[in-house]
Amino acid sequence: MSHPTATRYPHSLSLAQGRLAALSWGRDEAPAWLALHGWLDNAASFSRLAPLLVEALDIRIVAIDFRGHGYSAHAPAGEDYALWDYCHDVLDTMEDLAIERVALLAHSMGAAVACLLAAALPERIEQLTLLDGLGALNTPSGDTASQLRKGLVAHRRPISSAPRYPDLATAVAARVAGGVTPLDTVTATPLVERNADVAADGHVQMRTDSRLLKPSLVRFTPSQVLALLADIQAPVLLVEGEKGILGERDWADKARQTVPHLTRHVLAGGHHLHLEPQVVSRVAGVITQSINETSRSVVGSER
Repeated sequence: MSHPTATRYPHSLSLAQGRLAALSWGRDEAPAWLALHGWLDNAASFSRLAPLLVEALDIRIVAIDFRGHGYSAHAPAGEDYALWDYCHDVLDTMEDLAIERVALLAHSMGAAVACLLAAALPERIEQLTLLDGLGALNTPSGDTASQLRKGLVAHRRPISSAPRYPDLATAVAARVAGGVTPLDTVTATPLVERNADVAADGHVQMRTDSRLLKPSLVRFTPSQVLALLADIQAPVLLVEGEKGILGERDWADKARQTVPHLTRHVLAGGHHLHLEPQVVSRVAGVITQSINETSRSVVGSER
């Protein structure tokens, strides 16, 4: 079992020749899971869930900051933040940590990245644990030109400066007020803290690359996303929040039915249920039970 300090408190990693930053919980020798956060979040997204899973399963969880997020480097000038670019962040991390085959714990946009990797490189992905996310944002093929237009126009505009706030509390309040999905102060605080540069006078500037707010030039079509989901060979555990982004929407239902090996659990909570203090222990319990049941079935089949 992991040492208590390694379980509760992460240590920082620098990966991909300093391009990527990460947080690691658990023993270095334990089986590794990579944790992938959502859009505009960072590795601290897993700061409440990772310690519980490390303690229960004796695994190592390495949560990366995707490019342009948290402490990771921004994309070079002139480059975009396409969804598939984040796949290289995961593969670079696996290469640095000498991991040939990995389990992915992924939230929202991170879940979309995990699905791409599991479909394209099934030999590298052992299992997927997805948190309120499945598949990728998509655009009907008939809207391709308008999506490209939005992206081109936005990318030609000057890059805006990162937001600056008088203190951390104000920065947290801004994240709560401006979030794409509902988020309370307690849930948002770890994300904002890791994303903040605090000056000597107490003022806070966000690290996130402003270019992340610009619309994508191109998105997958719905049929492409479904085709990718159908090609996922790894077992998928999907843990959703009752007030999350999937629910019983027609698209979400179609996506779930397309994945060959999917188990679904819906818990009280929102889109960031794995970071909500009142819900996170239930999320950890569902994941732990699922992993233990899978392990028992594998052992049983080998006898």
